[in-house]
Amino acid sequence: MDPVFHIRSFIGTFDEDWYDVGFHENVTLEIEIVLEGRGLFEWPERKVFVESGHVVVIPPGIPHRFAAVSKVRFGVFHLQHMPPTLRDVADKLAQGGAQPRVYALSRLDRDRFEKLFREWLRVHSSTPKDRSRTNAVWAELLLLYLHEHSQSDLQAMTITKAADFLRENLRQHVQMADLADLTGMTVAGFRRTFEKIYRLSPKQYQQQCRMQEAKWLLSATDKDLNEIAEQVGFHRLHSFSQWFKSAEGVSPSAWRKRQKTMHGREHGP
Repeated sequence: MDPVFHIRSFIGTFDEDWYDVGFHENVTLEIEIVLEGRGLFEWPERKVFVESGHVVVIPPGIPHRFAAVSKVRFGVFHLQHMPPTLRDVADKLAQGGAQPRVYALSRLDRDRFEKLFREWLRVHSSTPKDRSRTNAVWAELLLLYLHEHSQSDLQAMTITKAADFLRENLRQHVQMADLADLTGMTVAGFRRTFEKIYRLSPKQYQQQCRMQEAKWLLSATDKDLNEIAEQVGFHRLHSFSQWFKSAEGVSPSAWRKRQKTMHGREHGP
């Protein structure tokens, strides 16, 4: 009889004076995601400072320890006796399992992962009808998310910070040269690396972020159209309306009305 798949997961918060007393090793695959703060991760061959958005993948049998540098919050899960489909994804993250691996998520991807992880913890603490299958499906989903969105090289980690900058500055028309300076790359190198990671140009990425934010503001707030237009980078309502209609086929006001109608049907008697 095959061993039963086992997963243990939690979110832990530690003060800045917390540290592991000594090196320890696990029989499980351990994955730690820094959700907030900064810490130090160490194994016999190396020390690495980790901060919000970093993902640490620790194969079984490797001595390691953590220490807090500031107040820090981790999302943690341990996986043991994984089914073949899950093992395949885990192997891609562990990359052979000889050494720990450190990845990075952009701030947006980290926030999305935390929501996903918290939902998993809620499911895990309940009483699903088929616990074994539910655990395996959720674990595969979480690992696939990390594999899809994590970056492992320093250039890519820098690019994710540039993407966060674009998303946080929707009101500004950010120049490509400024982003290249931010990452320490040439303009051509920055554009090429950005498109490789996001499959969009920096301008297309920011426009996508503008549309996501505009739709959220239209559907989830009562802000008037002028305020929404300004918040996503348009100084004139007419320009915002034209841009929105060219992408969605309807004006912002019509789109908002349609969303409210649909929402009303979903919650109607």
